[in-house]
Amino acid sequence: MVDIVGAGFGRTGTLSLKAALEQLGFGPCHHGFELMKRRDTVFDWLDAVEGKPVDWDSMYAGYKSTVDWPGARFWRELAAHDPASKVVLSVRDPEKWYESVHKTLYQAILNVPERLPAEVEPLIRLLNLLIWNGVFDGRFGDKDHALRVYEDHIAEVKREIPADRLLVFDVAEGWEPLCAFLGVPVPAEPFPRLNERDAYGAQQQARVAAAAAAASAAA
Repeated sequence: MVDIVGAGFGRTGTLSLKAALEQLGFGPCHHGFELMKRRDTVFDWLDAVEGKPVDWDSMYAGYKSTVDWPGARFWRELAAHDPASKVVLSVRDPEKWYESVHKTLYQAILNVPERLPAEVEPLIRLLNLLIWNGVFDGRFGDKDHALRVYEDHIAEVKREIPADRLLVFDVAEGWEPLCAFLGVPVPAEPFPRLNERDAYGAQQQARVAAAAAAASAAA
């Protein structure tokens, strides 16, 4: 089971946080990109979203930490599953967060072709059930609603997780608060600053293009 539960929504510096945790010895760290690499796990996550029993130890076998979606949707369950785990709530300015999601994840899902090959459809279905129709109730395009969901989530995590078990963390703060919370030395190397927009855009554009080509070929 994971030692570190990332409760922050996607686009809150989770890719940088993943790299930082792995550098500190808490890797491998599960991140939303794992769904693209390991399509075999998508059906397990669909079961979780649909409320079916989940074997969290099996789901996270081989991982020491988790950040980003889909784990952020299940922060409460993961924290309860292992009371010794620590929770890191990654945050960023709400307006910047919304802009980032709107320009990457949300645009990508809007541009997915209606007809998808069988190997792609479960992943898109998961993203819709998990994030867009789940967390955001099908209303992410309503900025006020999305920001309210984001801020309510932060408040909820703060309310439910004891202060000594929780770090509210902005990756702009660097190593010091994260290392102090985890009880590990501060590395000499700079804190990783990974551009999630570029990383996500490159991967997602390639996958959407492949899906579109496959759908066109099947027509």
